[in-house]
Amino acid sequence: MVGTLINVGTILAGSLIGILIGGRLSKRLRETIVAGLGLFTLGYGLISFIDTQNALVPLGGLLIGALLGEWWQIEEFLEKIGISLRNAVMNSGKENASQGRFVEGFVTASLVFVIGPIAILGSIQDGLTGNYEMLTIKAILDGFASIAFASTLGIGVAFSALSIFFYQGLISLLSGFFSQYFSTGMMTEMTAVGGLILMAIALSSLLTIKKIRTGSFLPALLVTPLIVFIIEQFFGGL
Repeated sequence: MVGTLINVGTILAGSLIGILIGGRLSKRLRETIVAGLGLFTLGYGLISFIDTQNALVPLGGLLIGALLGEWWQIEEFLEKIGISLRNAVMNSGKENASQGRFVEGFVTASLVFVIGPIAILGSIQDGLTGNYEMLTIKAILDGFASIAFASTLGIGVAFSALSIFFYQGLISLLSGFFSQYFSTGMMTEMTAVGGLILMAIALSSLLTIKKIRTGSFLPALLVTPLIVFIIEQFFGGL
């Protein structure tokens, strides 16, 4: 859970900075910083993919995962969760202006930080291998996003760190429990396909070069280790 704790820390720090000086940062500066983080994420995803022992395995996992993701409409499902949660919280009760602003900051930031492939992917990697580099990247992204959110929505953004702690922490703990069933090859290829998903996130959300339905690729994180398992059982290895 080290990666999750780092993530919580950057959200708290970013929120504090956003409340104090966020309004002084120009839109151009924020966009440039996000672009730089996008380039870094793209490069990190490429490095993760290069470690694959057989490029056909993550390719197969990604394509089969995409078919399943579109069939199950995961992208739409994630969007509906976000919209439903936001509407339920924002429309419940009669808050005054201050309370409403707090709730909006908490809900908006929680949805942005929690609902996304990198939160799931990074938490699984942290739980399975103890490698929290991917969550550290997410932590940096969330930290800068917290500055922007807190500068306009206030202290409620900082409390979204609680959502991150429970959500990502739970995924990491469950992944750690199942780590005994994962071989080195399964972890390596899952990391490789995760690198491809990271590159998709960089191109779609950070660099905004092309809109990619990254949520639809999430099943690849389960399909790829399964492919490796089959190969190891019936063909002796990669």
